Amino acid sequence: MAIAPDIDHKSTPWREFGAGARQTIPLIIGAIPFGIIFGTLAQTSGLSFAGAAAMSAFVFAGSSQFIALGLLATGSPVGIIVLTTLVVNLRHLLYAVGLVPYLQPLSPAWKAALAFWLTDETFMVAIQRYQAPDASPYKHWFQLGSALAMYGNWQLCTWLGLTLGQAMPNAANWGLDFAMVATFIGMTIPYLKTRPMVATVLVAGITALGARSLPHQLGIMVAAIAGIGTGVLVETMQKPESSHP
Repeated sequence: MAIAPDIDHKSTPWREFGAGARQTIPLIIGAIPFGIIFGTLAQTSGLSFAGAAAMSAFVFAGSSQFIALGLLATGSPVGIIVLTTLVVNLRHLLYAVGLVPYLQPLSPAWKAALAFWLTDETFMVAIQRYQAPDASPYKHWFQLGSALAMYGNWQLCTWLGLTLGQAMPNAANWGLDFAMVATFIGMTIPYLKTRPMVATVLVAGITALGARSLPHQLGIMVAAIAGIGTGVLVETMQKPESSHP
């Protein structure tokens, strides 16, 4: 996904903000059905209207919210819910590490805001903007534009699911959630440039399918650990090879 050329010259905070929002639109489209289905399923899973709206407003993590819903519906202990969502969200630590060099000069308020609104989609478009060769001092505004576009869309879709979604029978069975899966696949494939990355994705995917029947969504946790462990192992094995002249 290329960065809009109109921000390469005469960069201003609001020009960067608008460009960030525009660059995120294709990813927002993929998240629309995901948000509506979350709102639709929330109340049938035992979460109140206010609870579902608050979860989207204060948690703002789609995959974790769906996992939490599933665990709530099965009566899982709070500890399992917290631990599972924590493991699923550990990838955000990796995103944060990648952004640290670019956000270091910002104030604590900026860092806190951008950290809260950091998502897979925003990271993907923001890191490309930060790595662009131009010396714009307002690239963090690009990330903010992307983040707020995603956040606004998620809140709107949750409310649509909580209200209009109740009139759609069996909306979760329409297969619309595949749009989000396709979005994540589209975001992941461009980054499969090294052996550790390819090995990580393959092992995590195969493990997720094989461990799908585990209770309390533990298959996701097992797949994440297996994928990360494989990636570290392959990278470690490559280092001796790359150290030879």
